[in-house]
Amino acid sequence: MNVIGTVGLPGSGKGEAANVAEAAGIPVVVMGDVIRAECRRRGLDPAEHHGRIAQALREEEGDDAIAARTLPLIREAAAESDRDAVLVDGLRSTVELERFREAFGDDFTLVAIRAPFELRAERLDARGRDDSDSDQEALRERDEREIDLGLGDTLERADVEIDNTGTLAAFRTRVREVLGVVDDEEAGDATESNAATSDRAESNAATSDRAESNAATNAGGDGA
Repeated sequence: MNVIGTVGLPGSGKGEAANVAEAAGIPVVVMGDVIRAECRRRGLDPAEHHGRIAQALREEEGDDAIAARTLPLIREAAAESDRDAVLVDGLRSTVELERFREAFGDDFTLVAIRAPFELRAERLDARGRDDSDSDQEALRERDEREIDLGLGDTLERADVEIDNTGTLAAFRTRVREVLGVVDDEEAGDATESNAATSDRAESNAATSDRAESNAATNAGGDGA
């Protein structure tokens, strides 16, 4: 089983990468869901208490608490899927990274998704999930909190980097490459190409057969 983790600042494209994986039939485990579930267990609104509960979990269970709680979800997702990969969305700290590397060894790959601040701010504004998405100052503060948690160091330790500054189509193609997924269109093109090659080979063989037949006929006539 290959486990592919993604790391990136807000608006970099982690969610879209997860969408690409899901569309390809690869299960996605979102680390933030662990925190949201804990919020609900404590009777709290995840939208208001997400950050506080995340910190509480780390204080109560250790800095790798969220990663530790995510491990059984990854194994469960893998067991229920016929694909040989699972995508894990939302690594932040190097402690979480080390927990995953310890659990999965060489089968774990960390993918950093990068995009400049202005582009990320533009995307978040267009997404508009809440008022903070259109507030650049709030985004800067959020970036700082993420980096303080160790996200910057985690980005630097990635095995693969994806530059998400181009078109959406280009980004999706790059994500599929990293996931080892072949586009249906590409697969179709390959099939058509192979079929065309086979047709040409058969045509060439038939031409060769006809040439040999004609040569034999001519040889017989010369000898008569």
